[in-house]
Amino acid sequence: MTQFQSDYQYSRTYQGPVQAVIFDWAGTLVDFGSFAPTQVLIDAFAGFGVEVSLAEARVPMGLAKWDHIQALGRQSGVAQRWQAKYGRPMSDADVDALYAAFLPLQIERVAHYSAVIPGALEVLSQLAGQGIRIGSCSGYPRVVMDRLLAHAASQGLTVEHAVATDDLKAGGRPGPWMALANVIELGVTEVCACVKVDDTAPGIEEGLAAGMWTVGLALSGNEAGLTLAELEQLSPAQRAQRRALASRKLVQSGAHYIIDTIADLPAVIEAIAARIANGERP
Repeated sequence: MTQFQSDYQYSRTYQGPVQAVIFDWAGTLVDFGSFAPTQVLIDAFAGFGVEVSLAEARVPMGLAKWDHIQALGRQSGVAQRWQAKYGRPMSDADVDALYAAFLPLQIERVAHYSAVIPGALEVLSQLAGQGIRIGSCSGYPRVVMDRLLAHAASQGLTVEHAVATDDLKAGGRPGPWMALANVIELGVTEVCACVKVDDTAPGIEEGLAAGMWTVGLALSGNEAGLTLAELEQLSPAQRAQRRALASRKLVQSGAHYIIDTIADLPAVIEAIAARIANGERP
């Protein structure tokens, strides 16, 4: 067999505009503090006689809900309480049962928690006015996502595309598939011209795995874990402490930028656009 090696190296630099922003939902566009997923999980575990704290429920946030329940059951404190209650570790069959109890509660209550986060409508309008496509994805399954989309639309918030965690055979976060499904649907030609915006580590990792710029949200999402009213009651020093703790987690996950809420996004999109114009890639 004849073998040969070429010295040719293909090089191509994209220097065009930001083409798309892919948003998470809870804690990003709606549900300040990301309470809909966490509180319902707490209630589902309570139905099985096992106490779970809000802090514990937040640890695996961003994963698909079945995976979230499984990860929660493996945390030392929850695992010990489950063992004490049932005399054995949590099994996949137990996760199935918990998920079956969780899902109708989530469908019923998602709208209750999902008020639009201040600034979201204005930012989405501004992005659209710049010709930037708007996609989204979530750890919610499709039946919950459909309920959430309808509720968001009733408040004036719509996106061009939304991917639920069970829409794809490949799975959910922290893999790149939901983010990339948006790329395909929106007709994006350069993944490096996309920005993923999320409030959780798995969501940031999702964007990085897809080859996108990533923006973490420090104060509106899961890491700070406060309602807007609770956040506004903090002193400047307390708010700075919350911001620092949340930012540390998101930076460790690889976020390129950290902002407080979606209201701060336009300046970051402008900064990313300048870096792309200089030939930089995520």
